[in-house]
Amino acid sequence: MSRKASGSLENRAGFCAIIGRPNVGKSTLMNHLVGQKIAITSKRPQTTRTRIRTVYTDERGQIVFVDTPGMQQPKNRLGHYMESAAEGVLKEVDVILYLVEPGSYIGPQEEEIIEMLKSLTTPVILVINKEDTASKEKLDATEQAYSERLDLERIYRTAALKDKNTVALLEGIFHFLPYGENFYDEDTVTEETERSIAAEIIREKALRLLSDEVPHGIAVEVVSMKERGRLMDIDATIYCEKTSHKGIVIGKDGRMLKRIGTEARKDIEDMLEMQVNLKLWVKVKKNWRENEGILRALGYDMRKL
Repeated sequence: MSRKASGSLENRAGFCAIIGRPNVGKSTLMNHLVGQKIAITSKRPQTTRTRIRTVYTDERGQIVFVDTPGMQQPKNRLGHYMESAAEGVLKEVDVILYLVEPGSYIGPQEEEIIEMLKSLTTPVILVINKEDTASKEKLDATEQAYSERLDLERIYRTAALKDKNTVALLEGIFHFLPYGENFYDEDTVTEETERSIAAEIIREKALRLLSDEVPHGIAVEVVSMKERGRLMDIDATIYCEKTSHKGIVIGKDGRMLKRIGTEARKDIEDMLEMQVNLKLWVKVKKNWRENEGILRALGYDMRKL
């Protein structure tokens, strides 16, 4: 998409990466900063599998947010893709938001992220998320622990779920963006297609409803989206790695699959602002997370590995 001329000489526009351990609240924060749900959220780690770009625009300029997969040791080819996506984006942005939870203990995963950030010249803003769950003493100790390990430009305490301190955080991000024209039209919110967002919404509902042994072994492909007047027909397939998982996804008398479909349909209708006829199928694709052809078909850019 071509860049749009800005009407102000003071306009700032640039890219901001959001990084951190799995399940620290990156997608939730990005959704609140942008003002609507783009990335799926779940209490389970590895919810985000790709780099998701969203756009925030106001009179100050434009921030292009890049939400990354949570950083952890890869266990399969999909894991390597997720790690590559997270690390590669840090070299392309103007400022980095490093999300952590309250606590002065810095574990092995945080150590790896810190060492990676030390190798960069990009400004880093520390965001202590979920501040509403910790005492002032614990938050102060968190600030001190990370300040001793990293050269931090700024530190913010937020509660993303409650949209707390996000206005101040936005102001801090704009401070580190270069002056220039906006990259996208002011009504653009994301680069993601409606098809990919619909697939992610379905996966989110599955992540929330299914048992622990299934979710990381599932993927969703929207096979077709066809508009009929004010109705959108959507056919989608949920892939799982084992035959036993297929039965869990479908559930007794198809109840689980129906619950996933019902909850997903509501969110998809909100996104599309029209009625949706959603049909779901479940198929077994053994070891799909190790299969480059399947990963490519599901939208993962394997050229970056």
